[in-house]
Amino acid sequence: MAGKGKRKIISRFRPLFYTLPSFLLIGLIIVFPIGYTVYISFTNMSLSHMYEFQGIGFQNYYRALFVIDSGFWRSLFLTLLWTVINMALQLVIAYIVAVLLNSPNLQLKKLYKTLLMIPWALPGYVSILVWKNGIFNSQFGFLNKVLAAMGVGRIEVLSDDVSSFAACTVVNLWLALPFMIMIIDGALQSINKENFEAADLDGCNRLEKSVFVTIPLITPIIWPAVLITIFTTFKTFDVINLMTISPSPTGAHIETVIVYAYENAFITNNYGFSSAISVLIFLLIALVTIFSDSSFRIKKKGNPE
Repeated sequence: MAGKGKRKIISRFRPLFYTLPSFLLIGLIIVFPIGYTVYISFTNMSLSHMYEFQGIGFQNYYRALFVIDSGFWRSLFLTLLWTVINMALQLVIAYIVAVLLNSPNLQLKKLYKTLLMIPWALPGYVSILVWKNGIFNSQFGFLNKVLAAMGVGRIEVLSDDVSSFAACTVVNLWLALPFMIMIIDGALQSINKENFEAADLDGCNRLEKSVFVTIPLITPIIWPAVLITIFTTFKTFDVINLMTISPSPTGAHIETVIVYAYENAFITNNYGFSSAISVLIFLLIALVTIFSDSSFRIKKKGNPE
């Protein structure tokens, strides 16, 4: 009996033993950095207090949330604007392209789909620098060569905030659209054709079929991808950094909340305040995730298939 009880205890804890290395790795590379960031956010850690920093309570959070000239709310508003514009354009363009790719009379569909995946397959760093130096460069960029051929004067796209914002949006769409097109394309192929036949019998035109048939049916399928893309767009740093900041500033200042946290950490070296900004970003994304998932579940329960 004792041996049987011992084997039972071993079998109960065996899964934990097998998964322990994974838990340790997750704790080391995910949980610990998050916890340490939260800890640093309550201190005055900076370049001048690198090893002798002290706890200051919620002062960093107070400065970010309630000091008007701290820049946090301005950067958050710009980030929300960036996210809304990019996501609206992504969804509209990706939907139109996916619908066109599913046209019954379209030839060479596989070739087009392969070509559309190239921007997504290429390293983002390479694509961004190609756009920056090959297209938008004020001296020898393709855009200015086209404008010169049309008799229009040279423009410095990346030196102005508004034009730089537009240029960064174009580059971000170039990088993100293939993924969204692929997701919507797969969702469109999963729709039962009988739904369109019923819509035809009801006399629906193409727009009505899109609004009342296609979009409602593909929404549950593409929603997880849309949610992930929203957060990825919200956290965009590489596009803005490489286009306007690194390796040398272009003159434009597109300060999204991620760029704001980066500047406070690596330019002004205020690590405590930057950590507080990072924690606020994390909490905001977590709240949006919970709210979005709950709203989607409620909507899905209210509209059973």
